[in-house]
Amino acid sequence: MNIIYNILIYLTSLVLKVIALFNHKIKLGVKGRANTFNSLKNEIKKDDKTLWFHCASLGEYEQGLPVFNVLRKDYPKHKIVLTFFSPSGYEIRKNAPFADVVVYLPLDTKSNAKQFIKLVNPELTVFVKYEIWPNYLNEIKKNGLRAVLISAVFRKDQSFFKWYGTQTKQALFAFEHIFTQNEASKNLLESIGYKNATVSGDTRFDRVLNQLQIDNTLDFIETFKHDKLCIVIGSSWPEDEAILVPYINQCKHDVKFIIAPHNIKAKQIEGLKQSLQKETVLFSNKENYNLKDSQVFIVDTIGFLSKIYSYANIAYVGGAMGTTGLHNILEPAVFGVPIIIGSNHKKFPEAQAMIDHSNVFSVNDYTSLKNKLDLLIDNKTVREETGEKSFNFVKEKEGAVIQIVKFLRK
Repeated sequence: MNIIYNILIYLTSLVLKVIALFNHKIKLGVKGRANTFNSLKNEIKKDDKTLWFHCASLGEYEQGLPVFNVLRKDYPKHKIVLTFFSPSGYEIRKNAPFADVVVYLPLDTKSNAKQFIKLVNPELTVFVKYEIWPNYLNEIKKNGLRAVLISAVFRKDQSFFKWYGTQTKQALFAFEHIFTQNEASKNLLESIGYKNATVSGDTRFDRVLNQLQIDNTLDFIETFKHDKLCIVIGSSWPEDEAILVPYINQCKHDVKFIIAPHNIKAKQIEGLKQSLQKETVLFSNKENYNLKDSQVFIVDTIGFLSKIYSYANIAYVGGAMGTTGLHNILEPAVFGVPIIIGSNHKKFPEAQAMIDHSNVFSVNDYTSLKNKLDLLIDNKTVREETGEKSFNFVKEKEGAVIQIVKFLRK
C-alpha cells in the first residue's frame, strides 16, 4: 500500500507539471514548491528553534490563525514556518505577520519529507483540519517530534476508515493529539483505535469573534449604503449569480446590494457588471461614481469581505448553489445577520446546525431565493430575530482555542 501511495504522489507531480503549462494557478504552485528548500536553507539556521504550521489553503489558515497567534506569543524566540499547499492560500498570506518563513509545502514524497523535516526540525507541528500527509507525518514520528491536528472533521467515507486506507490511517497515529470539531469525528477515530482525541469545537468561531474587536469601518461602504437596507453577497460563483442577478434586476425594494465574487478576474467582473440592469459601481473604479446613488457595488478586490459583512442586514454566502463548496457562513453570522445559502451544504456541519437553529435559510432555485429575500426584507422582526440567533450560535461555540492551547502548554 505504501508503494502504491508513493507512486501516486510521483505521478501527481508529473501531472501537475503538465497542467501548469496551461493553468496559471497550478503553475504558481509548481514554481513555488521548486523554491521551498532554498528558502528554508536561507532562513533556518542549525541552532534555530522552530514551530511548523501547515494549512491547505486560505480557509484553513483563517481557521488556524487564533491558535497561531497565541503560539507566536508563547514562543517569541522560535522561528515559525508557515506552509501552504494551495496558491489561493500562499499568494494571499505569504506575508503573514506572525511567520518568519512562508513557503509552499513540497509534495509528500519520502525524500521531500525527509529533507523538509531535517531542515526545519520543528519542536511543534500544527496541521489544520484535513491535511494528512503520511510521509511527512512518518518523518515527524521517526524523529520523536510533537504534532497535533486541530479543527479536524472526519467522515466515514474517508480512506482512514476503509480497508484500503492503511497508510493514511497509520499517519493519524503520528499526531500526539487530535482536536475534532464534533463528537462524530472523535467516534470515527476511536473506531480505528485512536484514543488521543478531544472534541474542542471549531476554531473558526474564535476567529470570527475576534472580528468584533477591530475597527470594521469602511468609508466607501458607509457612503454607498447611506442608511439603506443592505444585502451582502459574499464569495459568489456563477451558479449563485445565475439566480441572484435576476432577483437584483427585478427587485422593487429600496435596498442596496454588495457583491463580492469569488473570482475577480477582469473578464468575469465585466460579465457580471453587464448582466446587471441597475446602477452598478466597481470598487476599482469607485472614484468615478456617485456611490450614494448607486444600487449595486461589486467588490473586485480581496481583503474587505469580513468587514463588509458588518454593514449587511441580510447576507447570501456563495458556493453551495454549485459544487465548489460553501464559503464561510460564520463571518456574517458574528455580526448578527440572517444568512441564505445554496442547498449543497452536506459537507459543512455548521451549515446544517444553523439551518436547524433557524438562522440560516437554504435555497435551491430562483423562486425559493426570492421568497426568502422578500420575507427578510419585508419583515423586520423576522430579520432581526434571525440575525440574533446567528450571533448567539457563534457565541455559544467559542472556546476551542483555549482548549487547544491549554493542552499545548502542558
